[in-house]
Amino acid sequence: MAGSGRDISRATLEALALEAYLQRRLTGGEVRKLLGFETPMQLDAFLKEHAVELDYSLEDLGRDRETHRRLGL
Repeated sequence: MAGSGRDISRATLEALALEAYLQRRLTGGEVRKLLGFETPMQLDAFLKEHAVELDYSLEDLGRDRETHRRLGL
């Protein structure tokens, strides 16, 4: 367990996902799937917890739609 009581592997996964999102290598939808969030609100809360301002563009929407199409959602 990490000092904060969180599992170190989960903390590492979250840090990597967050960094990839900030560098626009992953979309919000991809981060949501990777971290196992069931709703967009869970992703929003995660991003807010990490002081990430939500900047959702039409390009982001297009990428998320493509991800959903690929995943059959």
